[in-house]
Amino acid sequence: MAGQIPDLNAEVRTGTGKGAARQARRDGMVPGVVYGGETDPIAIKVPFNVLLKKLKAGRFLSTLYNLKVEGHDDVRVICRNVQRDVVKDLPTHIDLLRLHRNTKIDLFIHVEFINEEECPGLKKGGVLTIVRPDVELKVTAGDIPEKIVVDLAGLEVGDTITISSVDLPKGSKATIDRDFVIANISAPSGLRSAENEEGDEDGEATEEVAAEATEE
Repeated sequence: MAGQIPDLNAEVRTGTGKGAARQARRDGMVPGVVYGGETDPIAIKVPFNVLLKKLKAGRFLSTLYNLKVEGHDDVRVICRNVQRDVVKDLPTHIDLLRLHRNTKIDLFIHVEFINEEECPGLKKGGVLTIVRPDVELKVTAGDIPEKIVVDLAGLEVGDTITISSVDLPKGSKATIDRDFVIANISAPSGLRSAENEEGDEDGEATEEVAAEATEE
């Protein structure tokens, strides 16, 4: 999945300490540090607007990035901490951890649904309701799957797809230790409405019979 890993561009930050960090912020950058592995930590700075956009997109702390810093080899990193301003809640510092190929990490992996045309439930008007478009898996940094594939062939209205019914990529496992739902084939809204109306009518009829019995 190397081509799928998003880039995170940063610059080397000259100087350390509070003074250098403040200067980076005045320049529209967020100071940070990259650590871990067998290499010395390096001080970096990331464009504020770029980082804020990624934070707003969600799951920044569980996304693997290809860190690109001029003068250094590209390296896979994951964010371990984002410090924020206590008043404005804006990022003020980030910590990035270098990863070895064998490092185990938790990442959200996209779920792809295939063979919709071979799904009897959908042909009958059923609706694919996706509960989890992404599933968090424990994976190896050097072998991150691009996606989880769910085969809809043969599924009928009312069928539920759980994590146990899906073939997970080799070497990965779900971080949640229970058989949770990924999606289901639900009945068309029109059919559900009709069933609800029938249920109401049955209930009214039962109440009428009960009332008549009471009067007798």
